[in-house]
This record gives sequence, structure tokens and C-alpha cells, in this order.
Amino acid sequence: MTRLIMAALAALMLCVSMAAAQDSPIQALLQEHRVLIEESSRKTIQPAIDALRDSGFPEAQAVLEKWQAKDLWQREADKLFFFVEKVDSKNYRLLDIATGEAAGEFPKKELNQLKPNSGVRSLIGAALVQFQLMAKDPAKRIEALDAIQRDPAAEHLVALSGAIAKETDPDIRDRKERLVRLLTISFGETEEARIAAIESFKGDLGVDVRGALNPLVATSREVAVGTLPEGVNIAAVLKPGSTAFSEAEAYDLLVSKDLVLPRITAADRRAALQENITDARVGGVPVAQLNTEEARERAYQALAEAGLVRAAATQAQIAEALAAHVFFEKYAEPSAAITEAANDTLSSINTQVGFNQFIDLTLDAMSLASIYFLAAIGLAITFGVMGVINMAHGEFIMMGAYTGYVVQQVIPDYTVSIIVALPLAFAVTFAAGVAMERLVIRWLYNRPLETLLATFGISIALQQLAKNIFGTQARPLTSPAWLDGALVLNDVVSISYIRIAIFVLALIFLGVFLFIMRRTRLGLEVRAVTQNPRMAASMGINPDRINMLTFGLGSGIAGIAGVAIGLYAKVTSELGSDYIVQSFMTVVVGGVGNIWGTLLGASMIGFLQKGIEWMNPSNTLAAQTYMIIFIIIFIQFRPRGIIALKGRAAGD
Repeated sequence: MTRLIMAALAALMLCVSMAAAQDSPIQALLQEHRVLIEESSRKTIQPAIDALRDSGFPEAQAVLEKWQAKDLWQREADKLFFFVEKVDSKNYRLLDIATGEAAGEFPKKELNQLKPNSGVRSLIGAALVQFQLMAKDPAKRIEALDAIQRDPAAEHLVALSGAIAKETDPDIRDRKERLVRLLTISFGETEEARIAAIESFKGDLGVDVRGALNPLVATSREVAVGTLPEGVNIAAVLKPGSTAFSEAEAYDLLVSKDLVLPRITAADRRAALQENITDARVGGVPVAQLNTEEARERAYQALAEAGLVRAAATQAQIAEALAAHVFFEKYAEPSAAITEAANDTLSSINTQVGFNQFIDLTLDAMSLASIYFLAAIGLAITFGVMGVINMAHGEFIMMGAYTGYVVQQVIPDYTVSIIVALPLAFAVTFAAGVAMERLVIRWLYNRPLETLLATFGISIALQQLAKNIFGTQARPLTSPAWLDGALVLNDVVSISYIRIAIFVLALIFLGVFLFIMRRTRLGLEVRAVTQNPRMAASMGINPDRINMLTFGLGSGIAGIAGVAIGLYAKVTSELGSDYIVQSFMTVVVGGVGNIWGTLLGASMIGFLQKGIEWMNPSNTLAAQTYMIIFIIIFIQFRPRGIIALKGRAAGD
């Protein structure tokens, strides 16, 4: 009796759960489209998917996800839809799709698993995009946009368009609107909509725009018999034998379409004839007569007819085939209006790209010029003002870079370490410069050849000392985190923050140097000694002391330049030698003894080098060679540089 009561109660609960499952709005919606869901055809399933997507039911997203993952089941008895949990190998527990509550256990044979094919799953995935695009979390909405941009499809266009109105974040809204226009280019319903979307991107520098437009203007080479076909979007008519389309290319196209016999090269034909010589004859033609093109073709054709060699076209057949066919390039996009709009938009984009590439090249040149200016400003003092040819100037740059590296080993905070390294590098190289001037340079004034040889020897010694201390491998000089990355103006123009910092540092040093030379006693005394050492000495100025301080100042500035250069260049013992030639060229071209000339010289060399590299990007060594040749020619016309000193300071 008890068992009967329990069974009755279970049956009653099952009937209640079945009624509840059948009465839920989401179940009713599925039942309304049950036939389409059961057929699961890509051609007919869209109304059912759209109904779920647009229903507004909170369970709709879960149902679509389960359906796409093949986790939606149907009970055979009443055709209701459920989620399931596996109990064992033969039985499953049904879960209500609206509430998630258990609806009883059933054997697998009484259930039907919905298994949508890949086409239907892609349509479901497109519908799910709308839920992701309207998620509360902005990160998920951005993730959905990224996914659409990676793999766009026609189904995404409707979902995106519907998600714009409810978007609250202005940046995400702008991106959605842009992505709608991009998708309209390829998947718009009407030609007018596609053309409007294409024209809306005129002058846009985004890589995504070019990625959407380029497939529209992609072409393929085609061939037709006699006349050009009608209803084909032809990009250009090709003439065999022209520069852009040789006769060999034309005939190869015919061969690829299986319209003619393949050609045979002269070498292959000669080899085939030689292999088939029998009794001094080939294909019935005496070997002695194979001295003309016509005879060789006749012999080969005879061998081909006998099945001894593969059939090949003769020159006459090739000419006849080329004359009988027309060749053209066909757009992949069938609409001529769309390809015309795409070409027009791409033309405007290319104009903007060229202009922005010029800006980008200009920024690169300014950045390179600031590096050369930093490297040369110390040399402008020692060589330009004192007349000392210091071949070890590059090694002072190297010493500054290694000073920055050592400081970073002690102070792990990169921002603090750079702040400490800049004055410390100045102090170290200033002291090294003073020592070098006191021990070597002071004995060699007015003896340029001996000075050059002595400083060259010191340069080699300092390089070897650096190798002994730090080894031959490059050492890292890490920039602070706030200098990572680049300032991106658009998809074409960008410049790294490190280069911006070096540019600002170069301007700071220009200001500091001008202040020292024009507003301080040291600067006044340096200018006096430069113009007339004897007169300066008679006025109570000690020329030896001024020379020592001037050489130390130039060396110290080189040390600071080394820290700056080391932030993006490899720090090795050869670091200075990479910049010594450019530094001397900067000073000489700008004008010896003039800071403004050094600035102009650095700008000229930086722009010249970047310009030559742009014209010949694959060979930077050739670019530097051309630059040196140009500078040699320039010096022939202006031996004293861009800004030449006058009077006694210039040696007149």
C-alpha cells in the first residue's frame, strides 16, 4: 500500500513538473518553432534562432549556448525540451530549461539529443554575439567586438546594429558604429548601403579599413575566346607581349585553363630529340637537317604523334592561340560601382598614408638628429671650441652608458636609477676628461696629428678596459616603465617615449649650454680664450684652467649622452665607436665652434640618413656610405660648415 502511495505521489509530481515545463514562456517559444528546430537546417532555422534572440527571456542565452554545444535534449513522449545531467550510462536526469529544477530521470532511448550541424552552430553563434555585445561588463562587450573583428560574418551585422542603441559607453559605441560600417562594406544588403559605407572611410588611416577594402579590388587574371565576356567586372585588359604581361605569361595562363597544349623549352626539346636519334634520323628527319627551328619542330611533332614524347605546342600554334583569345583582369567583387567606390576611397587613403608616412619619417629624423646632437655637443666643445681632435670622445659616451648600468645594479628602481645615473655619469666622465686633458692633451695643443694618434690610442685602451671589466656581451640599461611603449597618433605615425625623452633632453642641454656660454663667467672666459688666448691671459684669465674645465665639460656631457643612448641601444665596449663618426660629421658640417651649427648639422645628417634609408631600406650600410659621400661633396662647397665663425675665432 505504501509503495502504491509513493508511486502515485511520484507520478503526480512528474505530471506537475511536466505541466510547469510546458507552461514556461521559453518552452512555449521552443514548441512554437519545434519543427524547424527538429529539422535543424541552415536554410530554414533562422526564424527559430531570431525568435529566441529577440524574445527578451532571461533563459534565452542559456538555451542558445546549450543548443550550440549540443547539450539541448528533447523528450520523445511529449517533444518538450530540457537540459540534462548524466546519471549513468543509460539514464539521464532532465532539468527544466526555465528553472533548472529536476524533472525526473529517463532512459537515454526515450530522449533525443539535438545535434545542430556546423552551419546551424555558426548561426547560433552569431545570435549569441548580441548577448555578449549587450553584457553588463564592458570588458565582455569589448571582447565580443574583438572576436567579430577577427572573424567577421554577415550574421554579425544585424547583432551589432541592434546593440548600438543600448550602448552607454561612448568609446564602445563609437567602435560598434565603426564596426557596423566595416561589416556593411562586405555584407550590406544593398549596393547603395555598401557604397555609402565605403565612402564614409575616405582618408581613414585604419588598417582595418584597408583590410576590408582590399578584397573588393583584388583581381585575378582570366581569359576568354574572341571577345570580352559580358556581365564581368573587368579591371583591365591585358595585351600579351606588353611590359606588364609577357607572351609567356599569357600562354601559361591558357595552359592553366587547359585550353591549349603546354609549351616546351628549347633545351627540353633538344634533349628529347637527342634521346630519340635512330639511324641518324629523328622522327624521320635526318640529323643533318635539324639546323632550323622548323625542322626541329617537325621532328618533335613526329615523335609526339608516335607517342615517344609528350605533345607540345609549336610556335605557330602558340601565336594562333594568343591571337584567338583575349586576356583581362577581373575583380573579385562583381559590382563595378562598388569597386569604383573602393578604388576611390583607397586612393584617398593612400594619399593620407603618404602624408603621414612623411610625418613619421620626419619624427624619426628629428629623433635621430637629437641623438646625434647629444653625442656631438660634447665634441662641439672639445673640437669646435678648443680645436682638439679627441678620438676617445665615443668612449666617454660608452663610459656614461656603463655608469648607468652599474647604478641600476645598485638601485633597482629604474626611475630613481636614471635620475641618479645622469649626474653621476657627468661626474665620472668629467673627471675622466679632466684627467685626460691634464695628462695628455695639455702637452699636445696645436699639434693635431699627435693629438689624434694619442686619443686614438686612449680610445682603444678604454675599449679594452671596458671589455675586461664588463665582458664582451651587451649589458641592459633598462628604461623606466613610464618610458615603455610609444606615442601613437594613428596607424601610421608613432614614436617611442624613449626617443621623445631623448629629444627633450637634447633641447634641455641646448638651453643649458647656451646659458653657460652666454650667462656665466665660465662661458665668458671660454669665449675669450677661444677668440684670443693671449689677450685673455693678459686680462687675468688662466687659459690652462679654462681648457681643462672646457674639456671636462665636453666629456661630462658625452657621459650624459651615453646614459640616454644606452636606454635604447646596446651597451657594449663598442657603443662609442658607433657614434664617433657621426659626431665628427655633425660638428664639421654644422660649423666648427658654433652650437647652433652643431644643431643644424645634427638635423641635416639625421634627415639625410633617414631619407636615404627610406629610399633604400634594405641596405643601411649603403645608406651611410651615400651619406658620407654627400657630406664630402658638401664640404667641398662649404668647408667651414653651415654656420662658419668669422674673425680671429675662425683663424682669419
